[in-house]
Amino acid sequence: MNMNTNTDTNLQTLPPSEAAGEFAARFEALRAELNHVFVGHDELLELLLSALIADGHVLLEGVPGLGKTLLARSLAGCLSLQFSRIQFTPDLMPMDLIGGQQLFENGANSVILKFVPGPLHANFILADEINRATPKTQSALLEAMQEHQITAGRETFVLPQPFFVIATQNPIEQEGTYPLPEAELDRFMVKLLLQYPREEEYDRILDLTTTGKHVEVHPVCTGEELLQMRTVAQTVLLEESVKRCAVHLVMATQPESPYATAECRKYIRFGAGPRALQNLVRLAKVRALRQGRTIVGEEDLRWAFLPVVRHRILLGFEAQNDAMDADAVLKEILSKIRV
Repeated sequence: MNMNTNTDTNLQTLPPSEAAGEFAARFEALRAELNHVFVGHDELLELLLSALIADGHVLLEGVPGLGKTLLARSLAGCLSLQFSRIQFTPDLMPMDLIGGQQLFENGANSVILKFVPGPLHANFILADEINRATPKTQSALLEAMQEHQITAGRETFVLPQPFFVIATQNPIEQEGTYPLPEAELDRFMVKLLLQYPREEEYDRILDLTTTGKHVEVHPVCTGEELLQMRTVAQTVLLEESVKRCAVHLVMATQPESPYATAECRKYIRFGAGPRALQNLVRLAKVRALRQGRTIVGEEDLRWAFLPVVRHRILLGFEAQNDAMDADAVLKEILSKIRV
């Protein structure tokens, strides 16, 4: 069982260099604990944990059987937080997420009307197969994800902090599903693509799942420690030249921008906007601190570019005709933008 040995250390009270070292140690403890049950995918795990610390939500996409739900549940097990798993289905209603008023006996043959919270009233939400619910139900997540609060009737309820959503979806089975609207996609900090394991990783997967072993993850980070990490990550410096680089990268996805590349003008109808820029910088700050640096570098922005932007651009017909997906277009843009 892995335990965090520095639970009494407040990152905000440490000098910058010591805070960076402690931050990296906590980050590595989370990743090591996840690796007990989830094999491989090192870069994806780094992005997932970075989004969690950067106060962003994650859309996790992959074909069935790759462990999307296992990954989300395992991450929840690494955190001392209240966890809710919601299985999205076509008959799921907004009230099933938010909660609603119910009648309760109050003695003496009388009843009272009382609000009963739904599963959204938790710190960590797993929205499993989110694209199987109707747009009306999907929209119930929007306020929670953006404002960290929900509204039921005339009452507003503040959600517990930290608040984090991982939503999973299957990209190949489209019958009976409802594609996420652009407004909802934009609320996710990153879209991560879960690929097949490498050949050498299958042996360990078999050892963990077919030999009767029962491996569990244990909490290595509390909610308070996670909030400390978020606060410290915000203090990472962003120099003017790196800020210009972030702006140019995002504007390069906008066809009418002076920084748009030929690929952008040919393939992209609508590009990324200010929220993409904000999330790009927030994610880059976490990576810098995770590597022991207190200043963001251009390489941090380039590392975060694809996962932050891939779900925020709308491709035109030319991209389909040329068999160009979002990642292929963005990689071409990334290779040509140098600041």
